[in-house]
Amino acid sequence: MQELLRESTKKSNQKRPIQTKETAEELPVGWRKRLAPEKTKPYFQNLSAFLKNEYQTRQRIFPKKDAIFKAFQSVDFDAVKVVILGQDPYHGDGQAMGMSFAVPNDLFPKPPSLKNIFKEIQSDLNVTLDPKQSDLSGWAQQGVLLLNAVLTVRAHQAFSHRNQGWELFTDQVIQLLNERTKPVIFLLWGAAAQKKAQWVTKPHHTLLKSAHPSPLSATRGFFGCRHFSKANALLERQGQSPIQWEQVSLS
Repeated sequence: MQELLRESTKKSNQKRPIQTKETAEELPVGWRKRLAPEKTKPYFQNLSAFLKNEYQTRQRIFPKKDAIFKAFQSVDFDAVKVVILGQDPYHGDGQAMGMSFAVPNDLFPKPPSLKNIFKEIQSDLNVTLDPKQSDLSGWAQQGVLLLNAVLTVRAHQAFSHRNQGWELFTDQVIQLLNERTKPVIFLLWGAAAQKKAQWVTKPHHTLLKSAHPSPLSATRGFFGCRHFSKANALLERQGQSPIQWEQVSLS
């Protein structure tokens, strides 16, 4: 794991583009300089040891190694406008791709939570989404950080990598964004995501909270939350371009 982050924080003479390159070889410069210190901290060393053992004992881990940091590779620190916080990666075959709620475009059926997110977008913004698109690369390119609280999981074992250190790592990510002078809009769906709100203390940032889009809770406050139009209204008031939420995928 340390090797992955070390690879991801190698120096480069050029800034990475917003578009994703699906490799853990390096992070964009903004994340690289801010996250490099994490690898020396005890919690991260423990996390590294845990993951090393998982791989050495031939556990199947999702997402693939080269996609673990894809959320950061897809949008650099200074380019983040909106954060959508998930829990842990999908644990089914062929689903997880390193960004919260995202699955490959060629995966069918789409996960129920993602389908509910799309339903809310269409209702909120009166737009039509392509039902084949689901990798959310179009959102990332526009400045949406799709961050899971935990970045890895064992195949078919939900929450299996909880409490191993990832939560501390992503707490630090939120705290780094909190220290930014440029405002960030955080979309926190469900109790697990809302626990991260404690790290957002600066008044120029915005927290939008609702129930989780899971079928178990979507009717208890996610449907009708209108977070997508609210986020865009906030962005426009800040002088930033709104997110074209209907542009789900770059491909």
